[in-house]
Amino acid sequence: MNRRSEILVGLTTLIRKEIKRFLRIWVQTLVPPAVTMSLYFVIFGSLIGPRIGSMDGLDYIQFMIPGLIMMSVITNSYANVVSSFYSVKFQKSIEELLVSPMPNWAILVGFVAGGVCRGVIIGFVVFCVSLLFYPAFTVVNPALTITVLFLTAILFSLMGFINAVFADSFDDISIIPTFVLTPLIYLGGVFYSINILPDIWRNISMANPMLYVVNTFREGMLGVSDVSIPFALSMIVLFIVLLSSACLYLLNKGIGIRQ
Repeated sequence: MNRRSEILVGLTTLIRKEIKRFLRIWVQTLVPPAVTMSLYFVIFGSLIGPRIGSMDGLDYIQFMIPGLIMMSVITNSYANVVSSFYSVKFQKSIEELLVSPMPNWAILVGFVAGGVCRGVIIGFVVFCVSLLFYPAFTVVNPALTITVLFLTAILFSLMGFINAVFADSFDDISIIPTFVLTPLIYLGGVFYSINILPDIWRNISMANPMLYVVNTFREGMLGVSDVSIPFALSMIVLFIVLLSSACLYLLNKGIGIRQ
């Protein structure tokens, strides 16, 4: 078996292992987001939505759907990679990967692919749930929607990988999602348009990176956005390149991995 075949076999095996990891416990990984989003749709969409009326010319529950899908994709792709890679570190099985013929880029791709798969599956599940509450929903730009979906899953899988590299305990892998990601997501236009905010808060919101992810996805699904789509897409791609480079650097240097 030549070098290329060894890498391909190793990468395929790692990706399969990462996918089987969250599918094996689907009751813990796939069901909770569906239940949580159903509650959001019931409370904010069916009960509070009619009192709010429209948002950017759309029914409020329709306006919420892209934001809730994106929130699920972000949290689950991030959580999958950070928990999986830290578990490998904690169990010391990372040493088996490091001494294997797999290059560091293949190790990174394997873990990120698992996070992307979970994020995309969760996104599809939440979309199916949304159709129960808003059957008339149609996607305006499927190509942009799918592109943003995968790019977002890749971006936050990479963030989860970096968090796992620096984590020294299981508490460390929950700090960033709880105190950074969640507030930024809620303030990133999931439940409202920044056009309804006073000027000062609108300008502050423009510094929130989640705003660009959510609005680019909303543009693909509904055709409305509060931000420039080309700029938002270019920023997402730029951060993917930067974070990929950072992850490879950490792996090559063995930072947080080799004790």
